[in-house]
Amino acid sequence: MSAIPQERRIVTAIPGPKSQELQARRLGAVAGGVGSVLPVFAARANGGIIEDVDGNRLIDFGSGIAVTSVGSSAEAVVRRASAQLAEFTHTCFMVTPYEGYVEVCEQLAELTPGDHAKKSALFNSGAEAVENAVKIARAYTKRQAVVVFDHGYHGRTNLTMALTAKNMPYKNGFGPFAPEIYRVPVAYGYRWPTGAENAGAEASAQAIDMIVKQIGAENVAAIIIEPVLGEGGFIEPAKGFLPAISKFATDNGIVFVADEIQSGFCRTGQWFACEDENVVPDLITTAKGIAGGLPLAAVTGRAEMMDAPHSGGLGGTYGGNPVACAAALGAIETMRELDLNAKAKRIEEVMKARLAAIQEKYDIVGDIRGRGAMIAIELVKSGTKDPNPEATGTLAKACHAEGLLVLTCGTYGNVLRFLPPLVIGEDLLNEGMDIIEAAFARV
Repeated sequence: MSAIPQERRIVTAIPGPKSQELQARRLGAVAGGVGSVLPVFAARANGGIIEDVDGNRLIDFGSGIAVTSVGSSAEAVVRRASAQLAEFTHTCFMVTPYEGYVEVCEQLAELTPGDHAKKSALFNSGAEAVENAVKIARAYTKRQAVVVFDHGYHGRTNLTMALTAKNMPYKNGFGPFAPEIYRVPVAYGYRWPTGAENAGAEASAQAIDMIVKQIGAENVAAIIIEPVLGEGGFIEPAKGFLPAISKFATDNGIVFVADEIQSGFCRTGQWFACEDENVVPDLITTAKGIAGGLPLAAVTGRAEMMDAPHSGGLGGTYGGNPVACAAALGAIETMRELDLNAKAKRIEEVMKARLAAIQEKYDIVGDIRGRGAMIAIELVKSGTKDPNPEATGTLAKACHAEGLLVLTCGTYGNVLRFLPPLVIGEDLLNEGMDIIEAAFARV
């Protein structure tokens, strides 16, 4: 494994000549519908650094969208996946099974919230996990309706596009969508009309009222929510909201699904974000951070629910691929050994202190939020709460030019989100914050 010096280095303009050359090739060969945040082509990545084909070293505040939490080439991930590659790459678990798949399911049963009997099924992507959670909930309840929330994001397949709130770029022109999907309000504290302190109680009451009146609780198979809403803007539902929705689900025989695809595996300073308010979901969907960058996803949940679909009703050719399972075991080993929950909490301390100082200086910072290494700032027009996507885009570009990779998100496109690898060095973290501060001063 090639260790990359953990320091930023800019030797060309960003993107450099070799990246520009590759971008020209890409335009000829790759479908235009596939976007990129920054057309810099990666050559190597490790720890908190991405090195491009021109030799520039960028500080990584994106982790491939919360995927490489253990770093891009963590030793245990590389070691275990390499060993598995040498043994066999695929048999299909539905044809001849193998131990790695079973072991990942055992680990998931141990790590996910709740001490009830649990089982898991493995898939390739977050969207597949969510889709299968819906299948399981429908099989278990014999009901059809699915409830989701404003600002929620759940994937790009037909069903998960229907579950996702934001039209552009995820849904526009791709319909018709799956039926029996219903959307209700979420407790978005910063934008709640009567103030953040009322959002938890009022939003949960509104959501429950809509479910009861417009759908009928007895018709609902599943309620699906991200415990921290990712693509929608790193919205932490106001306190009390998640427990109220979870209790309503339990009281009415509805399967409560926590979509922890972006927030799971130490990202928020806990193994799973729903632990923050002691919410124990019936089913939990995971992907992204689970396997150190290899494609793997899971649905984990109450054994009796997971066993509801008939034999052969769940699966997929590549689901729980043996190399990806080996990588997942390496990622979990790394998370445990390095105590990445503690590392995530430290990242939050450093980032929130630095961002608070920026907020004091610049009134376009409307809100600082998030937990662990899942932190965001919402940008607004001076003196208002009107979204400011222009400033957001300009700031992101200014950071990119200086060799700091940051991402944007939010229903209104006005949120800068920070997802550094949990193994990032504190010097790099602070250097990244220096770049953000300088970008604000310029913008």
